[in-house]
Amino acid sequence: MHIAMFSTQKYERPFFAAANAQAGHTLTHLDAKLCTTTAALAKGSQAVCIFVNDDASAPVLEAVAAQGTKLLLLRSAGFNHVDVAAADRLGIAVARVPAYSPHAVAEHAVALMLTLNRKTHRAFNRVREQNFSLDGLMGFDMHGKTVGIVGTGKIGEIVCAILRGFGCRLLASDPIANPACAAMGVTYVPLAQLLKDSDIITLHAPLTPATKHLINAAALASIKPHAMLINTSRGALIDTRALIAALKAGRVGSVGLDVYEEEGDLFFRDLSGQALQDDVFARLMSFPNVLVTAHQGFFTHEACTAIAQTTITNATAYERGEVPATNRVSVKHFA
Repeated sequence: MHIAMFSTQKYERPFFAAANAQAGHTLTHLDAKLCTTTAALAKGSQAVCIFVNDDASAPVLEAVAAQGTKLLLLRSAGFNHVDVAAADRLGIAVARVPAYSPHAVAEHAVALMLTLNRKTHRAFNRVREQNFSLDGLMGFDMHGKTVGIVGTGKIGEIVCAILRGFGCRLLASDPIANPACAAMGVTYVPLAQLLKDSDIITLHAPLTPATKHLINAAALASIKPHAMLINTSRGALIDTRALIAALKAGRVGSVGLDVYEEEGDLFFRDLSGQALQDDVFARLMSFPNVLVTAHQGFFTHEACTAIAQTTITNATAYERGEVPATNRVSVKHFA
């Protein structure tokens, strides 16, 4: 099978080469993001492979379908960037990587918590300048603090297990309770109570119409003024403009983000020699109590290996007509 690989980074290619060694697919790596203007690059490809910031809207899918594409391979678990109904209508099968390394994202979320709390990023820069003052670096004991976990799937469950080791009190909000979380002492509460009672709030929910801007102005007004907010899931779970207003008003203690709702034009690119065009992001970055990483929560050797292996397995299984049900995406996910 000929697969057009959009938005591929140099670090991904060895993982895909290894995963494809026995499968024998033809992989064409493309730096470009998939969108209406780049869809022509997929001409002659039976499959198109995309990452989280590629555009798989109806017009793009129509363009690749007209060129013969029958399979859309996602190098991600989330599929909010895909018009699944259009894919179904066009006869394009969609396959994802439902789980690669939940430990990677969970551990990154906790790393953001610890960095913000103990301000190690600021301490590192100070010491390099021979400034050994501790002023402004005071943190708090994680032990005994209340952490609210929004979304308790595989990643949320691992976050709970890690924070349990710190001696945190754990609250959770999820339409479907995870028995493993309940067994480790996590208390499920309504989202409103979680926001009100938590010292740290960490988001691990998928992006759906129901969860878009889950953390909005009203939610931010209900949290403790010293509360820490962490998001390693999807950027649009947070209304960024409302977050900036809350930061300006001193309504949030600190914020750690690995995702941003308009990250598509920023992340996974080196823009160090250019003027930043996103004024909202620039304002967000101006706050000393905000820490942003560029969607690297997944970025471990184990996760990259699993993403490549599952993606190639999905391609091979499609040829055989046997894509695993857990990997297929269809309109039933929105029912």
